[in-house]
Amino acid sequence: MSPIIVIATSAGGLGPLMRIVEALPSTCRASVFIVQHIGTHRSDLPDILTQRGNLPVAFARHGEAIESGHIYVAPPDHHMRLRFGAISLDRGVKFHFARPAADPLFISAAKTYGERVVGVVLSGANIDGAEGMRAITAHGGLGLVQDLEEAEHPEMPSAAVRRDHPEAPLTSDRLAERVAALCVGR
Repeated sequence: MSPIIVIATSAGGLGPLMRIVEALPSTCRASVFIVQHIGTHRSDLPDILTQRGNLPVAFARHGEAIESGHIYVAPPDHHMRLRFGAISLDRGVKFHFARPAADPLFISAAKTYGERVVGVVLSGANIDGAEGMRAITAHGGLGLVQDLEEAEHPEMPSAAVRRDHPEAPLTSDRLAERVAALCVGR
């Protein structure tokens, strides 16, 4: 069964995110889901990542079937959640002042896909992702965070470490290598 990779990023996280996407091989079997704190603002993230990577990237659509080897980005002002085989979008309450937010994605992925989930928390200036990372590891998944010294805004990875103690933080380059290796199976 293919891995489910969920990634959270906010302020300062675009560079590390691009490194991860660039490292994913065209043979990647994982399904990748990205939440960036963009609020209601227009986003060109799918276009940026398409130009940098080897996998198809698009904004997620409500009810869309999940496919291996695809990257799904939460659209502006929508939480992205996973259910078995499909994506759900909603404009529910903000988490940590953010919509889209990482915690709804991470928690739904953990509950639905358990040990298949790999959670990644990159640079960001709030605590979003910490509860979700805790849910991922509690369900047998793997938690990875960006190195706190390297992160432009270390609050998000730091909160994930304090809340859950996932694996040791990794630099962007090491995260990219690790996620690329995991995308072909754990």
